Amino acid sequence: MLEAIAEEIRRCTRCALAQGRMNAVPGEGAADADIMFIGEGPGAAEDKQGRPFVGPAGKLLDELLQDAGLPREQVFIANIIKCRPPGNRDPRPEEIRACREYLDGQIAALNPQVICPLGRPATQTLLDPKAAMGKVHGRPFERDGILYVPIYHPAAALHNPGLRPALVEDFKKLIALIEHHLQ
Repeated sequence: MLEAIAEEIRRCTRCALAQGRMNAVPGEGAADADIMFIGEGPGAAEDKQGRPFVGPAGKLLDELLQDAGLPREQVFIANIIKCRPPGNRDPRPEEIRACREYLDGQIAALNPQVICPLGRPATQTLLDPKAAMGKVHGRPFERDGILYVPIYHPAAALHNPGLRPALVEDFKKLIALIEHHLQ
């Protein structure tokens, strides 16, 4: 099911982002993952490789996952939009709508127990359009039997090093919540 969705994404022309992409970035990870990380959209490195979180923010995410004892191969990593926006700008509402069916299909196919939206656009798309990261990061929200734990996007900590301690702390909270939730 996930591979069929990925093939659809690679052929997608639902919005203008398809015209400027090198590669669509469907997402990757374990097909039986209990934990799903969802970012905002591909950056330059991701567009080039067709894989999520392989640039500088991905390297930081890999570090955080490793420190948390969560091998990248055991989680699923995706984005709310599957093609790189010009200049890495925030995804536009029509782009999010165009990709939403793919994301919902991935969530349904995986049926994860925990979803970790990374950053404001993912958190606002998945939880609350008015969510402020300063208020919701690291806090659990349960919806439809899934535990959502919004976390600052690793790129935010790269742009603002003052956020890195909060990001590290959020991962510690995430691990504690996962251990409790997956029992």
